[in-house]
Amino acid sequence: MKFVTFDGDRLGLVSEDGDGVVDLTDRLGLGSEEPLVEYMEGDYDASKYADADADHALDDVTVEAPVERPGKVIAAPLNYEKHIEEAIADQDITTDEWFSIEDKGYFLKAPSSVIGVEENIVIPFDDRRIDHEVELGFVIGEETKDADNDEAWESIFGYTILLDISVRGDQDRSNRKSYDTFTVVGPYVVTPDEVGDPQDLDLELAVNGDVRQSANTSDMVYTCADVVQYASIGATLEAGDVITTGTPEGVGPLRDGDTVDAEIENVGSLTVGVEERDVSFADVDVEKHGNE
Repeated sequence: MKFVTFDGDRLGLVSEDGDGVVDLTDRLGLGSEEPLVEYMEGDYDASKYADADADHALDDVTVEAPVERPGKVIAAPLNYEKHIEEAIADQDITTDEWFSIEDKGYFLKAPSSVIGVEENIVIPFDDRRIDHEVELGFVIGEETKDADNDEAWESIFGYTILLDISVRGDQDRSNRKSYDTFTVVGPYVVTPDEVGDPQDLDLELAVNGDVRQSANTSDMVYTCADVVQYASIGATLEAGDVITTGTPEGVGPLRDGDTVDAEIENVGSLTVGVEERDVSFADVDVEKHGNE
């Protein structure tokens, strides 16, 4: 099944032909501002409506982020071999030597950075390099702590596309990846039975029609389950938490007016625009208060 959050606080299933939405909100009695989380935490079964006639044309609804404000957005660093190579070779990408999730763990992105696919990425500064990163993401479906491998896979409710937008520089990762609009998620959350093997999916990103990233999730150093296992050691994962698994090689800068297209096999595709705020990082005046 393909779950879609739309029109603010409604949950639906994308029809089999991909053109319509079956509205689950009233059928299941959902009333939360986070209907997908409510669905995962409750005793609901959407499968009986999978073949129902669509209530809306997909083009007539506003597709939102699957979870508007996840409790946590957890990200794996440098998780594709060729991206590790390009990051080490390009100090604009990372000022560190390569490190793995096993060495230094995951990093967090601010939940307020999450947007849906019908919003634009907003570049906050015009004098810093800001890159695109396409990633396979997923949503945790149940409380998970100290998971073993089987439990890790079972905790994944469904998969989605995630764009991890990144300001380059030597600031902490969580700082430079947490600006508003820097976590694009969607358009759908697709259940594992429809995705197939998540470690064998083609993924691609193009900017203005020029393909920049093209790889397969089989190139990951750590699998989706590995990331869940490491994350659940340090924190209790909860329904609605979003986890993302790193990006392949080919990251590059975004500029005002760009159009970004991303696609992951069996998961979906998205298109978002890029706009720029008229402000320079160097113009930000921070008053420092020191000891006298």
